[in-house]
This record gives sequence, structure tokens and C-alpha cells, in this order.
Amino acid sequence: MAGAARRRNGLVAQDRMLEEAMAAIAEDGLAALTMSALADRLGTSGGHILYYFGSKDLLLLEALRWSEAALGEERAALLARRTAAERKLDQFLELYLPRGARDPRWMLWIELWARAPANEPLRRAQEEMDRGWQDDLERILTTGVARGRFAPVADVAARASELLALLDGLSTRVVLGQRGTDRRQALSAARSAVERLVPPL
Repeated sequence: MAGAARRRNGLVAQDRMLEEAMAAIAEDGLAALTMSALADRLGTSGGHILYYFGSKDLLLLEALRWSEAALGEERAALLARRTAAERKLDQFLELYLPRGARDPRWMLWIELWARAPANEPLRRAQEEMDRGWQDDLERILTTGVARGRFAPVADVAARASELLALLDGLSTRVVLGQRGTDRRQALSAARSAVERLVPPL
């Protein structure tokens, strides 16, 4: 029983560290996040954080996994709703796009993309997290076509991949704060693209 309590406490501690890391990234940017800065925010030591994560790279990866897991639960709830496929697709777009220029999840994604080609574990983690979005989008498209809400799609997987690539591009523009591309404009552009790529019936 004591061992189980320790494991639970450890999970709580990790969640608290990841939550605080995401908050720090949103407030001060990714470059300002160091183990010592995070330790100061948490009132602990850098060594304590290293005990759980081993390195800053692993901390960042786990922070992204933690954030993606929460969004995965939101997507599961979305897919379970009794709403039309086109409404689900629109809500999927809203979940996918960053909330603004300082969205910590997207700042982590951009960092992961830059490091993944030279880091096999990071590349595998990227593919794993991407797969969840791809699978759920394919489900929405397949259901929409089957129920006569969308025009037939010859290759659902390819169309979903195309849409996700477009969303990645829009998201990067929002996070980088490029002129004329805030969340509202990105969402409008995404909706216009969806109308062309997945036309309603």
C-alpha cells in the first residue's frame, strides 16, 4: 500500500512539473525554460526534476505528451458526440489549431520537428502523437462520407494527411506571430480549405 501511495504521489509530482513547464513556456517562451528556472517556480531543486525526467529534452517531450494526452481525451469526447460529421470536423479544426502566438503545445511541436530528424526516439514519439490525430480525422471523414454528409473521397487517409499538413502550416504561422495570421484568420483559412477538400453534399 505504501508503494502504491508513493507511485500516486510520483505521478502527481510529475503532472505538477509538466503543468508548470507548459505555463512557463506560455509566459516566457521555450528558450527561457531551464531546469533551474522550473525548479524555482516549483519551489524545489533542479535535481528533483532530473530525478523524474533525466534531461531537459525528456522533460519537453513528456510535457508535449501530457498536453497531447489531454487533447486526445477531448477528441474522444468529440467523436462520441451525436452531432453531424461536418460539425465534428469543424470542432476538430478548433482543437488542432493553436490558441495564439504563445501556445506552449505548438512551441514544443516546432522544437520537436527541428530535433526529430537526428533523434530516433523523438521521431518515433512524433509519429505516435501524429497518428492519433490522423486516425481520428480519418474516422470523421469516413463517417461523413458513409452518411452522405461529405462528397465521396477516393483515399481518405491521403485526404486526412493533406488536411493535417495544411493545419500544421497554418499553426506554425500563428505561433510565429506572422502578420495577418492569428487564430481567427487561421481558422477561417482552414474552413475554406475544408470546403474545397471535403465538400459537403
